[in-house]
Amino acid sequence: MLTFYCRYGIIITEKERGVTMSLNQSNNIEQARLARGYTQEQVANAIGVSRPTYINIESNKKELTVRQAEALSSMLRISIDDILGINDGSAVFSDVIKSTEKYKQIILNSLKHGADEDGKITKTKLAKLVYLADFIWYYLNSSPMSGMTYRKLPRGPVADIYFRALDELEEDGTIIREPKGKAIFFSLTEKQTPAGRLSDDELNLIKKIGKAWSSKSTDDIVKFTHEQLPWQICRDGEVIPYGLITQEEPERVYGTIQL
Repeated sequence: MLTFYCRYGIIITEKERGVTMSLNQSNNIEQARLARGYTQEQVANAIGVSRPTYINIESNKKELTVRQAEALSSMLRISIDDILGINDGSAVFSDVIKSTEKYKQIILNSLKHGADEDGKITKTKLAKLVYLADFIWYYLNSSPMSGMTYRKLPRGPVADIYFRALDELEEDGTIIREPKGKAIFFSLTEKQTPAGRLSDDELNLIKKIGKAWSSKSTDDIVKFTHEQLPWQICRDGEVIPYGLITQEEPERVYGTIQL
């Protein structure tokens, strides 16, 4: 005999029946995925389904199991209620938008203070400066600066939202992209960079990181981040937990940065 019990306000069986989605639900999932910078394939892999199956879930054509709902909640950092459409998700997405704006400000100020004398910086080096800002801040304060999800990619730890953020900043006319051989360089279109979502201490750290690395090459900073535990321990494509950085010795976290 099946045992029924209540979870998240929904009656399910111990065999984990599918959770029927409301119309709001699919919109919430899609908005949260886009806000976090994930592709449909990345989310599908995380919850253990094929991309076509996930597309059906997101488009409200496929039921979602409780386990999948919990996995989505953890990955997208929204509540089960938001996933199920019990809430409209407006408060959550307002927070996500603020986090995304803050992350873009970290990018822009890292570019400003870490670029070469000509005001240009490679895409890879910029990604590393942003990573260092997030993870050094965590090392100092036990919380990240942006809270974005980072993964181990071939050229080092990179936030999932990084490439989309660059595209949006370019579309807004805030930065300029310049391909040069195999490298891609970015520069600012204005001298002033927004920093309203950054605290004075956060901005000061970004400036110090930029100053320490501005005269060094992309290969130098890639080598430095590859020697840190977060890169060494994680597998290719795996999410890098912020907490790993706390296991490092200070000199392997700060390098030549003068705090």
